[in-house]
Formats: sequence, C-alpha cells, structure tokens
Amino acid sequence: MVTMQDVADRAGVTKMTVSNVVSGRARVRPETEARVRAAIAELGYTPNLVARSLATGSTMTIGLFVPTVCSWFYADIVEEVEDVLEEAGYHLLLCTTRLDGERARRHLAGLTSRSVDGLLIAGDRDLIDHLPLLADARFPVALCAWETDAPDTLPVVTIDYEHGGLLVGRHLRELGHEHVAVLMSPDHVPRLEGFRRAFAKDGVTVPDSAVHTVPDPTPAAAFAAASDLLAAHPDLTAIFATYDVLVHGAMEAVLAQGRSIPQDVSVVGQGDIVPVSRAHPSLTTVSFPRRAMARQAVELLLRGISNDESPISFIQMLRPTLIVGESTGPARGAGV
Repeated sequence: MVTMQDVADRAGVTKMTVSNVVSGRARVRPETEARVRAAIAELGYTPNLVARSLATGSTMTIGLFVPTVCSWFYADIVEEVEDVLEEAGYHLLLCTTRLDGERARRHLAGLTSRSVDGLLIAGDRDLIDHLPLLADARFPVALCAWETDAPDTLPVVTIDYEHGGLLVGRHLRELGHEHVAVLMSPDHVPRLEGFRRAFAKDGVTVPDSAVHTVPDPTPAAAFAAASDLLAAHPDLTAIFATYDVLVHGAMEAVLAQGRSIPQDVSVVGQGDIVPVSRAHPSLTTVSFPRRAMARQAVELLLRGISNDESPISFIQMLRPTLIVGESTGPARGAGV
C-alpha cells in the first residue's frame, strides 16, 4: 500500500506538506502542490480516511434519512443530495426507515453515536416522534420534505404542500367542477386543506364522505377506494389523488366503470413522477421542486458545518407548480 511518506519521498517534500495538500488545511506554494499531486497520481495514493478523520475530527460524511428509495420522489432527493455532497467533497451515509417506526428509532439512535458531520432527514413519516433522540447530537441537523407540523428547534426546507392542493382546487373550479372526491394518504392533510380552501372560496363544500384515506398507497388500494367513491357518488365529475401513485388506480377505476377521462371524470395527481408522466391521457399533476429542495437543504447543512454551528431554526417553503395535461376537462354540463 502506498503511504503518505512514499508520496513525500517522490515529490521531494516533507510528509506534513503532503498532508497539507491532501487536507487543504494550510496553503502550499503552487509549484510544490503540483509536484505533490503529480506524485499522488503517479503512485496511485489514496488517503487513509480513518486516520484523517481522527486527525481532523471530521469524517466528511453526511447522514441522510429517507422513508424509502422505491419512490421517484425520494430517489430524486437521494441523487441530488449525493450530487451536492460530491461537489463539496463529502460522502453519503444513507438510511431508510421503510415506513417502520421501530426501525427508524434504531437507526436514529445508532447514528447519534456514529461519526458523521451532519444529518439530513427527508420525510417526516415514522420519524417525528423520535427527533428528541437528536437533542444531544454533536452535529448539525436539518429537515426537508416535511409535511406535518415541523419542530421549532430545527431548520426545515420543504414544499408548500397546502399550496399544491390549492392549485388543484382552483384548476377544477375553473373547469366548473363541484362534485369532486379525494383519494389521500393519511399524512397528506395539508394538501386536502388547500384543496378544500379553493372550493370554499366559491361557497362549495367538499364533504368528508367524498374524502377517502388510503393507508396503503398502492394502485390496487386506490382502485378499490376510487371504485367505492364512484359507486357512492354517481354524480362525481373529478377525482383528486394527493399522490401520483394513487392516480393509476383511480384512472383504472373510472375506465372499469365505462366512464371516460376527462369527458365523464377528470383526474388530477400530485408529485409529477416519471411513470405517470407517460400516462394516457397525459396527467394533470402538481410538480414538486424536490431536487431544488434537496439541494437547498444540504447546502444549508454544509454551511452550518463550515461555520461550526447548527443552522438557525426556520422554515423555508418552495412553491409547487401545476402541470395541465389531458386528464382534466370541463365538468359535465358546466359550459366552460
């Protein structure tokens, strides 16, 4: 194995000079740095990260918690975080909770005793009750993609999910829809509130009977829920699915009952995920700026590490946008 001393001998410098070039802790004359880097490349030297972390007190590693990577939403977040960290010379330690509260607690408790320079938690599901475990963490912590009530002790970079629901409600109201239904995941209450607010502005109520919570966010569960809603509300003219995964089932349920999209029933989703973007008819959906959110959150964390202090507590919300496709149209008899 090539050592730092081998590099120093080849470049004709001291071992400390090589260390300064590798770590960037001290300035080295350009011509000396060039010789050192040439020797590193020639010998194929790889720094001992364990030894460097012991010497500097930094692991150059950031922990990231996500519920799952089997989701386009969280997969994009992981990729963006990894890209930002790579640009900054950091490594990624990824943990998935897999929607298991006890697994989330174990990972979180274990991470506080590991050597990481910072922690980013993406998604609040299964984790919010365990955040007190981070009270004594010796590294900065930031949150992103947070939809439930955010703690006031940590910085949060998230999406204005309620505004996303409002965009959908406004769009359907502009098309004359009054008899609508909602398929939602249990933790998507802000999206429902925004949706209802848009209808309430015109004096239209979205009753609880038209809202169906889908604990298991799968196309099959959405198909069953949408089928029940269509049967219970034959005058239904639009369905809002708070998550694009639910849209597949909703659209299949409409078609299975011999109705057309959007002539009989309009369908709207949220999330703008890749498979749904290829749906026929093309889907009207709300696009979440998930990569921009992830980048801003990890950059916030890195600034805290650089300043050797935890980022101040605040909430930053990024606005989603509505993408109008072919799955929505005027309500039957609306004359729009």
